[in-house]
Amino acid sequence: MRIRTFEEYKIAYNSSVDNPEAFWSGIADAFKWQQKWERVLEWNFNDPLVKWFINGKLNITENCIDRHLTTKSNDLAFIWEPNEPGDKVRRITYRELSEEVNRLANVLKDFGVKKGDRVCVYLPMVPEAVYAMLACARIGAVHSVVFGGFSAQAIQDRINDSVCKVVLTSDGAYRGNKQIAMKATVDEALKNCPSVNRVLVYQRTGQVVNMRDGRDFN
Repeated sequence: MRIRTFEEYKIAYNSSVDNPEAFWSGIADAFKWQQKWERVLEWNFNDPLVKWFINGKLNITENCIDRHLTTKSNDLAFIWEPNEPGDKVRRITYRELSEEVNRLANVLKDFGVKKGDRVCVYLPMVPEAVYAMLACARIGAVHSVVFGGFSAQAIQDRINDSVCKVVLTSDGAYRGNKQIAMKATVDEALKNCPSVNRVLVYQRTGQVVNMRDGRDFN
């Protein structure tokens, strides 16, 4: 649904309030479903538990990526604009997005990541962060995104709380003209994260990092 004016917004909003089941089923009909839902909404006014699209099954990456490949694979999925002057703008098509997400999803499966497993994503604001989140969703893993400015202790807490098996990070990141070490922060955090058995490192800045044999890959 595209809303172009405030009047169209008010009409859509009133429709969603007056008949939410009809409104949201209309929105959901535009998605690609592996299994269509049996009921749109299950809710008792006195019960806080609300369920939508009962017994429906979908994979969000099929809706973000796959359904566009037959008609606009060479269209832009998104544009990455860097912070650093002179750094290259990256324009990613749906085809390229599909290839990168599938490649990373297969790497995660090779690492032993299965449906329901947790993956920590500690990356700068680069397209690879998008690939990481979509790759996790592709195979049914749960991604835990950790802000790139957090400390080793904050990363450690989040990894241990969710029992992550894999960490996706980069050698470093840019803040203005300053390089921030990210892999080194992860190394410090992982001194007390027994659940992590693999670390995948994206080369962003080119800075030298320590790589532990058998655990770290790039």
